Amino acid sequence: MVGEGGGGGLGRKGRHARMKANIDEDGGLERMDPLLQLISLQKASGCWEVDGTLAKVFGRTEEEVVKQTPAQVEKGVWATILALIWLHGFKMDAQVEWQFVAMKAVTWIRNQKVVSLSESVRVGNDLLGCQVKEEDLGL
Repeated sequence: MVGEGGGGGLGRKGRHARMKANIDEDGGLERMDPLLQLISLQKASGCWEVDGTLAKVFGRTEEEVVKQTPAQVEKGVWATILALIWLHGFKMDAQVEWQFVAMKAVTWIRNQKVVSLSESVRVGNDLLGCQVKEEDLGL
């Protein structure tokens, strides 16, 4: 039967059950694991957009995230850099679960005209309380 099967790890049924268990009665994402929430917010193109839900994953308000956006950096680029920093800074223990999400984001960023990537990584580290190096992000 589709979705069921043996084997170790989390199969499709296991992941679905875990995600479903973290969705509240109204279908909201409030109690979802922050990693799953971040992954669910990624756009098909590989980027993220700045919004309140993403900011909450980072433990910040949307206003704080927007206010710290470096000059001449598009919001989508900023959100995607923050997501990568957060993954590397707080979720390295689960890298196997998010590595392909990160690769897609890195590919998207490389296709953008990012004026001040190093500055964005520095400001993002400051905002999130991390010390992730630009080269560790794959950028």
